Amino acid sequence: MLKTKIFALGVLQTNCYLLHTQNEALVIDPGGEPDKLIRYLKDNSLDLQIILNTHLHFDHIQGNANLAEACGARILAPEADRFLMDTEVGSGGFMDFPETPAFDFEDLSEGAHSFAGHEYHVLATPGHTPGSLSFYFPELKAVFVGDLIFHRSVGRTDFPGGDMDVLIKSVRDKIFILPQETMIYSGHGPQSSILEEKQHNPFFQDKKFI
Repeated sequence: MLKTKIFALGVLQTNCYLLHTQNEALVIDPGGEPDKLIRYLKDNSLDLQIILNTHLHFDHIQGNANLAEACGARILAPEADRFLMDTEVGSGGFMDFPETPAFDFEDLSEGAHSFAGHEYHVLATPGHTPGSLSFYFPELKAVFVGDLIFHRSVGRTDFPGGDMDVLIKSVRDKIFILPQETMIYSGHGPQSSILEEKQHNPFFQDKKFI
């Protein structure tokens, strides 16, 4: 059985998600100093296997290097976002935001994957960034979407590589086709559900999804 715990990390209090069994763990989007996350892993004797990044904006990746070094975990992220590491939205350092510690990562392909015997699906959901990914865990009835869609809102598309039309299509084609009871876990703010966003998200009220 998978369990989920949320940590708000970094200067923008990005939602970092810890998914774990009794012994093994994965983390999605460690967006800042991960000290409290590392303590939790150690206190609960959890072996962190992988770090998943939905996209490569600084507020979702700044804990990658320290977390991987402390726990020996692999970092998986979208190759299509690698160019962002050469921009301020990836490397940080602008507007008094901290710089992103350097890290290496492996490309994460769309399709079915498994963690500790539990299946999850990597969905290509570009728009917020060209490589944005979402992670659907059927067992949890949950999808982790980064900054693709929020409670009654969507991610911004004015950063390098962003495209609102592409984002809307990603939500329609990859997220809204999931079971309506699926919970949406976003990079910032509260959780929502597929049904909630179909019915009430103003960016989709002119679309016939229901």
